[in-house]
Amino acid sequence: MKLTILGGGGFRVPLVYGALLTDRAEGRVTEVVLHDLDDRRLYAVTRVLDAQAAGLSDAPRVTATTDLDQALAGADFVFSAIRVGGLEGRADDERVALAEGVLGQETVGAGGIAYGLRTVPVAVDIARRVARLAPHAWVINFTNPAGLVTEAMSRHLGDRVIGICDSPVGLGRRIARVLGADPAEAFVDYVGLNHLGWVRGLRVAGRDELPRLLADPALLGSFEEGRLFGADWLQSLGAIPNEYLHYYYFNRETVRAYQEAEQTRGAFLRDQQARFYVEALRTDRSALDVWNRTRAEREATYMADNRESAGAGEREPEDLSGGYEKVALALMRAIARDERTTLILNVRNRSTLAALDADAVIEVPCLVDAGGARPVAVAPLPGHATGLVCSVKAVEREVLAAAESGSRRTAVKAFALHPLVDSVNVARRLVEAYTEVHPGLAYLK
Repeated sequence: MKLTILGGGGFRVPLVYGALLTDRAEGRVTEVVLHDLDDRRLYAVTRVLDAQAAGLSDAPRVTATTDLDQALAGADFVFSAIRVGGLEGRADDERVALAEGVLGQETVGAGGIAYGLRTVPVAVDIARRVARLAPHAWVINFTNPAGLVTEAMSRHLGDRVIGICDSPVGLGRRIARVLGADPAEAFVDYVGLNHLGWVRGLRVAGRDELPRLLADPALLGSFEEGRLFGADWLQSLGAIPNEYLHYYYFNRETVRAYQEAEQTRGAFLRDQQARFYVEALRTDRSALDVWNRTRAEREATYMADNRESAGAGEREPEDLSGGYEKVALALMRAIARDERTTLILNVRNRSTLAALDADAVIEVPCLVDAGGARPVAVAPLPGHATGLVCSVKAVEREVLAAAESGSRRTAVKAFALHPLVDSVNVARRLVEAYTEVHPGLAYLK
């Protein structure tokens, strides 16, 4: 099988390739094509992959290209992990939003909207090219904002585009671990949108073990989300939220922590990865060692400002190993080999959540086999969660409408309607500032 990785010069690509190296079964990926706009990044990442495959005679063959059509032609799977505007763009998203006193995070609030507005047109172009050059390919989308981008691409690829995220996987793994259950044998009842979901149950052998966790404040305080949100708030919710809901439930505290930080997350990653690409190209250095060291620092500092503002402490060692590459590999195996499995994915709603229409992309457990991914039936969300999901989905729809029409007025509406942007005037100033710093938003008129 041929796997094409868009954003192939990206820092996380070795995670995907490393997962592929563990697959020895028939029908596995034998060819990997990396696509990126930057030759230098491609070469650096290729050096890391070569080191990963050293001594393995049957490792997937790797080629790299800056020609998108060449990369897509004949692909069986397309893994999309692009970053429009690069990490400099992410840093600008954060800076502009924080200057207005609102959140500039990559996928949440003003920053997520800005990122979506410049990413959706590119993602739609990719979807159209896939439909033309590789009509039988399955697209696995990890490009953020993952739910929004997946929905944009689904309008051209239907159910052949599936979004993935490691957040629900990590959350389910932590809950299972603290309950003494095997994560591989637990069903995680998780429902919502990407970076906006809740675990309402964790069933082991048919028994829901989550009530036992929620009834024990000490047990709740023993894992990351319990420390991040606090046992009292989790007991009030009767559920365990995705870590990204910290931006909603503790917005003032988070914005303040971000404003007081020496450097935003995007600026930190921009500088860190710039150093990585310089070092990874040096012939006197092991590119794989450089990558491993850089990745360890990246994982250890993930959501550090949130944890600091909540007094949640450091991340657990078990949570520093990533996860989305395992979801991607499991998804490809299930489709390519018709190995039926259940994964939490971003797919079209169909009739899963009555509050949303059939084409709205949601994040829920799905049954996956050769026919693709189908959401399982779930109980309705409680009112507070339904309201937030519907509100954020409405914003996503305005982002899609603005990207399609090029309407500046619609872009302002998207910002103004977001729960974390509290003023129409702020929304107008955000659009003005973002269009000044991002050439990719010049289409908004």
